[in-house]
Amino acid sequence: MITTDIAASDDVANITGALLDYDLAALKNCTDDVDELRTSYLPPLYSMIFVVAFPGNIIALAVYAFKMRPWKSSTIIMFNLACTDLLYLSGLPFLIHYYANGEHWIFGEFMCRFIRFGFHFNLYSSILFLTCFSIFRYLAVVHPIRTFYFRKKSWTVVACIVAWAISLTVVTPVNFLITSADQENKSICLDLTSSENLDVIRWYNWLLTGFIFYVPLITVTLCYALVIYTLATGPHTQNPYKQKARKLAFLLLVVFYVCFLPFHVFRIVRIELRLRPVSCEVENQIHAAYIICRPLAALNTCANLLLYVIISGNFQQAVQSLLRCRLSNYIQQSGSHSELNKSGIILKL
Repeated sequence: MITTDIAASDDVANITGALLDYDLAALKNCTDDVDELRTSYLPPLYSMIFVVAFPGNIIALAVYAFKMRPWKSSTIIMFNLACTDLLYLSGLPFLIHYYANGEHWIFGEFMCRFIRFGFHFNLYSSILFLTCFSIFRYLAVVHPIRTFYFRKKSWTVVACIVAWAISLTVVTPVNFLITSADQENKSICLDLTSSENLDVIRWYNWLLTGFIFYVPLITVTLCYALVIYTLATGPHTQNPYKQKARKLAFLLLVVFYVCFLPFHVFRIVRIELRLRPVSCEVENQIHAAYIICRPLAALNTCANLLLYVIISGNFQQAVQSLLRCRLSNYIQQSGSHSELNKSGIILKL
């Protein structure tokens, strides 16, 4: 009897072990397609974003610093927005190298945490700055007289400082939640949805998404719904100022609903599915959708360039003036170098 029980236990153990091996193999096969998607899709998308947005934001900062004086409230917010975009874009080549190199991280654990932190810091700083801008636009269009005092530049500076402080505070836990791992002789720099401490990450993600994305999303939507309604019902609905205001409202809503919303929805679903047994097909589909949405979130650094052009009527002229100055200086320096070379040749002769 005892022998029979031992044999039965061994059979159960063997079956359990076989099922476990099968599940692990299935899970590995389940992630193979996603790994291939990451290494083939993310590098070219991130590279295109970097090529467009990095020089664009450098030019924007130079224009705001040297050509757009005196600053208005909108200029202050846009300058801060360009700063946070540039901080994120400075770290983007590390991610491009990581995914192009077959997800092999060679820059150490500190840089892994720092780059992942930089993405989230830029994301939520951008969301908060755009929310501040939307609130100020709402006050200027819907309540221009009653809220004149609160639209002063001093209040804008306070709002930007608060936005930086909130973003830094809420994103700091990412440094402690992001983990790296060694797998198949490679160092893996995991993102937030793939890291350990899943229970903590789940609740952190819900709080972060709820308060720092969905609250701003609702705020921006209400602000621009009221702005569009006010512009449509008042006199002179087709004058250039109101047309520009409508374009601005449309662009900001596109940024929130196309760049930010899909990323946050699929990040929540991706984390929730890690806590529940699902089929390989569902896991692949959700994970692939989340990967596709990640460059969309980074695409706001390009969309913000259009924002600068629409907000400031003379932004394009300021960019052209800046480029002409740089070109003139380059030509003068080249001319002086050629004159020196000619003088040297004459002296030798």
